[in-house]
Amino acid sequence: MTIPPLLFALVMWFIGTAAVVWLDSRPRATFRTSFRVAGVAAVAATAAVWWSANDASWGGAYLGFAGAILIWGWHEMGFLMGFVAGPNRAPCPPAATGWTRLKLATATVIHHEIAIAATALLLFALTWRQPNQSAPLTFLLLFGLRLSAKFNLYLGVPNLSDEVFPAHLAYLKSYFRTRAGNALLPVSVIGSGALAGWAWSVAEAAPAQSGAAVTATLLAALAALGLVEHLFLVLPLRDAKLWQWASAKTQAAKAAIRE
Repeated sequence: MTIPPLLFALVMWFIGTAAVVWLDSRPRATFRTSFRVAGVAAVAATAAVWWSANDASWGGAYLGFAGAILIWGWHEMGFLMGFVAGPNRAPCPPAATGWTRLKLATATVIHHEIAIAATALLLFALTWRQPNQSAPLTFLLLFGLRLSAKFNLYLGVPNLSDEVFPAHLAYLKSYFRTRAGNALLPVSVIGSGALAGWAWSVAEAAPAQSGAAVTATLLAALAALGLVEHLFLVLPLRDAKLWQWASAKTQAAKAAIRE
């Protein structure tokens, strides 16, 4: 029963990321429609999370996980398309350091972080004291991994791999640093790995083919993927190349060459 949840988590992560990359790389005139349609899907996913909250079976675990991924993808689209970011949309002044730089950097994303935190609270409220906690735990884990990655980029990492940032968010790159490392990075790497190992042990201890086992396995897979993404901040590999095939601009360029 361990292989299907692992594959499901990987497929959902891969397809979800590719879809966001493709939609965000299309002309900006399409952003509003894409965001609205994704918003409808997110509302439907939220309803599915509420509906399946008392479903302790493996099917409920899958449904909650998928719902959380859809809702997360909508939030990612809102950020990458520039609809929900922060009040500060200016590059970091070269002289800004310390507390001033932190305040400016926080102001570039604060609205998005508040929206995500509010959504996490909503998911926990919808599933409060219910047996199926797959959706809120998945969303909370994604939130934690994202915050960790953001703080590491802010503090400085060897490999920024920021090619996926669209032109209208180019100012965010000025708040990143290229450094050999920072004190948070090993904590993030070890923590992601430890979390994946702990979730895996919970899955192994849970009854076979139960919702608890599937939920824990899905979380273990997601934490492992988070570990890989943190390692990309260290290793001399460009993870952005994984998604070039999904970019609408790349597909258009290939079509032009064939013509």
